[in-house]
Amino acid sequence: MKKTMQRKYARLLVRVGVNVQKGQTLIVRAQTESYPFVELLADEAYKAGAGDVQIEWSNQTLNRLNYRHRSMTALSQVHPWQVEKCKEEAETLPAAIRLYSEDPDGLRGIDQEKLKKVRQKRYPILRPYQEQMENKYQWLVAAVPGKAWARKMFPGERTSTAVDKLWEAIFETCLVTEDNDPVSAWAEKNRVMAEKCRILNAYRFDSLEYRNGLGTDFRCGLMPGSLWCAGGEETLGGVYFNPNLPTEEVFTTPQKGKCDGRLVASKPLSYQGTLIEDFYIEYRDGKAVAWDARVGKEALDGILRSDEGSLMLGELALVPVDSPISRQGLLYYCTLFDENASCHVAIGRGYTSCVEGFEHLTREQMLEMGVNDSQVHVDFMIGTPDLTVTGWKDGKATPIFVNGDWAI
Repeated sequence: MKKTMQRKYARLLVRVGVNVQKGQTLIVRAQTESYPFVELLADEAYKAGAGDVQIEWSNQTLNRLNYRHRSMTALSQVHPWQVEKCKEEAETLPAAIRLYSEDPDGLRGIDQEKLKKVRQKRYPILRPYQEQMENKYQWLVAAVPGKAWARKMFPGERTSTAVDKLWEAIFETCLVTEDNDPVSAWAEKNRVMAEKCRILNAYRFDSLEYRNGLGTDFRCGLMPGSLWCAGGEETLGGVYFNPNLPTEEVFTTPQKGKCDGRLVASKPLSYQGTLIEDFYIEYRDGKAVAWDARVGKEALDGILRSDEGSLMLGELALVPVDSPISRQGLLYYCTLFDENASCHVAIGRGYTSCVEGFEHLTREQMLEMGVNDSQVHVDFMIGTPDLTVTGWKDGKATPIFVNGDWAI
């Protein structure tokens, strides 16, 4: 794959994704396999004015060995130096890029109950620093090809060919071409998505209703202050950034505890290196009361039993069936892409930035208003070509989606 295209992509992540500011520290979290691209990314960050670029490496194979051989006590330990690092980040607010490239099956067979308990023990220690940073810094989730991931997507191809095909697919979704300026292209895309949010916010829906032939039959309430958001957003300090590249979703935070019905997944979910396939979740009085999966039931159990909040929903997202990613006809086995090819919801934590006037409210006030709190936020896809989504306001129905596409 041409390095000139990779450099264009790196520039996009730095200048449109996290929009790194002059003198700001940038933290890049990536797999060791991604080193060549990370080098380009660091170079582009310094050209944009970053004061420091820090790389935090990870390796899925080594992580698998750790999860298999280390005790739960050892895995759960948060060392003093790690706490101090979190404190410093909460005070200095570096920008952060997370590059996904992992094998979707890379942790298959690992004890999911062990992973859940490790997360439960570490989360209360790290949570205060995460909350302190909320809505105050720029962050980005993006992707670069990994060999195992590419082979999963393009089985039967030589590894080098599969990796090139995955690069091409990523570039297409992120509007990176030989003859365009992706920075300008994303400025226009953000403008269009902001207009869709303006239209939805004007309706002030009380609830949304979902139905399709796959078996989804579901209704979820919205808060009076629920806001629809999409594309880029601003930190409380006024820095505009795009937290996901690519993105096609228009999303909001629902009312905690106000949903009923069945949601049936329309695509597999890759969660912490394990695939969950052909699953559904039943909700009653706002909480998940029953669920099952043909593949990955243990992993689904681990998500939904993480804490009290993981039994409730934190996000509703609308994506038309003819979105650019959907039109590719590819299953990425990666939520960053698959959620942008399909309407989806998220188990767990809600977005405080989707609350009207959030910049003037404390986190506690937003939780009292109905934003769900949880240690997890896991998106899964429910969109289909026959999906209908109806908005309700004061007993009046307004079609939002008909046959999987926008009706407003």
